[in-house]
Amino acid sequence: FPPSLQVFPSQDPLDRADFNAVEYINALFPTEQSLANIDEVVNKIRLKIRRLDDNIRTVVRGQTNVGQDGRQALEEAQKAIQQLFGKIKDIKDKAEKSEQMVKEITRDIKQLDHAKRHLTTSITTLNHLHMLAGGVDSLEAMTRRRQYGEVANLLQGVVNVLEHFNKYMGIPQIRQLSERVKAAQNELGQQILADFEEAFPSQGTKRTGGPSNVLRDACLVANVLDPRIKQEIIKKFIKQHLSEYLVLFQENQDVAWLDKIDRRYAWIKRQLVDYEEKYGRMFPTEWCMTERIAVEFCHVTRAELSKIMRTRAKEIEVKLLLFAIQRTTNFEGLLAKRFSGCTLADGTVKKPEVPPPSTNPFLEDETGAETDEIVIEKSDTDKPKKPKVPDNPFHGIVSKCFEPHLYVYIESQDKNLGELIDRFVADFKAQGPPKPNVDEGGAVLPSCADLFVYYKKCMVQCSQLSTGEPMIALTTIFQKYLREYAWKILSGNLPKTTSSSGGLTITSLLKEKEGSEVAKFTLEELCLICSILSTAEYCLATTQQLEEKLKEKVDASLMERINLTGEMDTFSIVISNSIQLLVQDLDAACDPALTAMSKMQWQNVEHVGDQSPYVTSVILHIKQNVPIIRDNLASTRKYFTQFCIKFANSFIPKFINHLFKCKPISMVGAEQLLLDTHSLKMVLLDLPSIGSQVVRKAPASYTKIVVKGMTRAEMILKVVMAPHEPPVVFVDNYIKLLSDCSTDTFQKILDMKGLKRSEQSSMLDLFRLRLPAPPPGGDSTGSLSLSAPTPEQESSRIRKLEKLIKKRL
Repeated sequence: FPPSLQVFPSQDPLDRADFNAVEYINALFPTEQSLANIDEVVNKIRLKIRRLDDNIRTVVRGQTNVGQDGRQALEEAQKAIQQLFGKIKDIKDKAEKSEQMVKEITRDIKQLDHAKRHLTTSITTLNHLHMLAGGVDSLEAMTRRRQYGEVANLLQGVVNVLEHFNKYMGIPQIRQLSERVKAAQNELGQQILADFEEAFPSQGTKRTGGPSNVLRDACLVANVLDPRIKQEIIKKFIKQHLSEYLVLFQENQDVAWLDKIDRRYAWIKRQLVDYEEKYGRMFPTEWCMTERIAVEFCHVTRAELSKIMRTRAKEIEVKLLLFAIQRTTNFEGLLAKRFSGCTLADGTVKKPEVPPPSTNPFLEDETGAETDEIVIEKSDTDKPKKPKVPDNPFHGIVSKCFEPHLYVYIESQDKNLGELIDRFVADFKAQGPPKPNVDEGGAVLPSCADLFVYYKKCMVQCSQLSTGEPMIALTTIFQKYLREYAWKILSGNLPKTTSSSGGLTITSLLKEKEGSEVAKFTLEELCLICSILSTAEYCLATTQQLEEKLKEKVDASLMERINLTGEMDTFSIVISNSIQLLVQDLDAACDPALTAMSKMQWQNVEHVGDQSPYVTSVILHIKQNVPIIRDNLASTRKYFTQFCIKFANSFIPKFINHLFKCKPISMVGAEQLLLDTHSLKMVLLDLPSIGSQVVRKAPASYTKIVVKGMTRAEMILKVVMAPHEPPVVFVDNYIKLLSDCSTDTFQKILDMKGLKRSEQSSMLDLFRLRLPAPPPGGDSTGSLSLSAPTPEQESSRIRKLEKLIKKRL
């Protein structure tokens, strides 16, 4: 805005700097009808112009006298300034005189203030000096008379007073008093140590002295003296108090060995009770002498046990070692309940965290009762965790000495686990495969629960002994026997496949003698495979939890060395092999029926009837096997779904391959095959819930595979049923229905129709001409079948890959 508008605000458009006459006129006359008031508007503007002219004239006339009035006002202002300057000068002169007067008045007062302050300091210092001199004299006298009770109070006061003279140490008398105080402190320290030495001699096993009021007061004095005096007193007393222990439990004594380790802890318990009764009041409470005695006992015991175990290492057996460790950890637990651990110089002991609650061996409360049965819970991580138990500061204070000898424990667990696996193998051979029990849904093998319960017990024991390298060694043992369990108990007991055809013949199929058909695996064998699969799944999940628990137990620096991925992969292979056996069994049972289908004379079929015998045979096998497998895999539903998917991926391509072998096919024969194909499609779609009282919707992934594969089979038959005249229409229908640009597939369709070679040749030439052009930038030699493989091609690739992996493994 211009300065004029800032001083005199106005809303009139005529006063704006960006005034636009055209816009202003348009605003006055927005429509043609408003032009009727043009005379009135013109008169208003003329009136406004006259008013502005009058205002301008008045202002111009008023400016003629401004110059004279301005000069007069300036002169008056200059006179007023001169008068004001004179008054200010007078005030300044008076202020200076007043300040000088005040200084003269307060000069004597300042001198008096300084004199008073100095006098007060002098009196205070003299009083302190008097107190210090008298205190030093009294301190020396009381020291000679061993009046420790009075000395304790006086010494602290003398030390406090002496601090006020730190800045006066240059004065000889003050320095002399300070040296006398130091000498008195040194004399007190030596005298108190001598008194304790006399009362509790370090030589010999018997204590000739005992508690007294003098020694109790001497301890109070030691609190004020150099901390080294207090430490020396504590050291001498504890050493003398434990001297008997070193004699009784010498290395050459029978009670020194691990089998009598209880006697060590019983001895210290009696000594602590004896101390409390005789000397509990002699030492100040804040010295924590009872705890110090216990801690020193622990250090001495650890050193003595380490020495004797090194000497007699060959005599250490696992039972003896575990007995000693158990008694030792129990004693450490008692110490934690009795003492706070405030005297530990290196209280660096940790206690395993309490895991969240679960019925799984590795997720249940380790302090609770162990169960023989294990149940995997999928939502363990969603449960609230228990509050962490406070650390035990005494954990490992003695038991660390056993860590170098834990190899005995590890070797014992290696042997025990080996015997356990051998027992599992022997029990399985003696008892045979589990009896079929559909109602229980394929229970996990009992040996699996026993194995992991034993693992959990070993892990807890080892973590209480050490969280270092022994845990890594135990993990290696775990890995070894997890693999042995997988191969000896699980894979080793899977039924072996044979090359027999299951006893099916074409004649029996054509005569509809389905009752004589026998599957390769018996009911017991199918239940065994499902039980092994469920066990492998349990082992897979529990091994993962075992790995997590081991990482929690071990030191943080060693966590990366714990990795059970290889063992989990082993159980995954067992699961895959089990599913593959179930698929192969059902697939092989259906092979004779498909062979019978390809051997039938489809060109001689005269009428369309019910479904063919081979379809009935396939359905019969499916109804016999699938319900058994489903019920035995009820607890592992996802693997039953995998079984269904793998069977569909195997059966459907095989069915289509046998369909191509049905040649030549008449129109009626193609209709019969189409009816059979639709029947198989419906059965396959109902496969997951076939024979079940509870009908569940099949998984979408499975339904998609069946619909895609069987629809292709139906499209093949529809192409076969289509007339081959005219050829162009036939070729276009083929490309539209099958979306398959492979000449091999087209050749098979022509064979199924029974066309002559000459007709096939012309058809193939036309087919190549009618093929859609490849996409821009793509491979000119490629085909649709390469970019989008058919289900049978995809299944063939997967099966080849699985066979290759099995051979490598």
